[in-house]
Amino acid sequence: MASLITNPVTNTNSDRSKRKKKKNSMVKQNLQRSQKEDHARWKSEAQQQIYSSKLIQALSQVSLGTPSPSAPCGGRAVREAADRVLAVAAKGRTRWSRAILTSRLKLKFRKQKRSQRGSAAAVAAATRTSRSKKPRVSVLKLKAKSVPTVQRKVKVLGRLVPGCRKQPLPVILEEATDYIAALEMQVRAMSALADLLSGSGAASSSSAPPPEWPMPPTGQ
Repeated sequence: MASLITNPVTNTNSDRSKRKKKKNSMVKQNLQRSQKEDHARWKSEAQQQIYSSKLIQALSQVSLGTPSPSAPCGGRAVREAADRVLAVAAKGRTRWSRAILTSRLKLKFRKQKRSQRGSAAAVAAATRTSRSKKPRVSVLKLKAKSVPTVQRKVKVLGRLVPGCRKQPLPVILEEATDYIAALEMQVRAMSALADLLSGSGAASSSSAPPPEWPMPPTGQ
């Protein structure tokens, strides 16, 4: 008789756990579906054309003259513009795109803090007496030797993908997959632009009229 009586608390907990598992599985499926759509989007021709048009607009504002502390120039400016447009195309859905968009602001604040610290360090160095320095064994090197090879590779991969330096392995792999697909699209778009510009330059040079040379004087 006692075995036939059900515990309402146990039934409630089991129902909650079932609903939680079902909700987690649905969230996971939606996340996987959105990631597949993002990877397929980077391979589409329409996305490449949108990125190319935005990249041309960004490159038209790049300064190729002398560098200034506020804005880079030359190849670095082109690279930063291309990465920024790529992050905008990702619409902030990934960690690496958000990290690229916020890195410029962080760099600006770091330069301001560095200038303030530099002046304070100069004053401290002027008043500080010289001390004998003893060779020290780096603790990071000792730790690096004890860390397994797989963990070292994960750390290296986390440094390569923006915004994934301190993330776990599943997050790093997901971000790296999307980041690599976006970089492949970026390479295709920039290669197409380079071919287009080189072809237009060769066509303009071939269509130019030949130079007029002075005729030699004729004998009288």
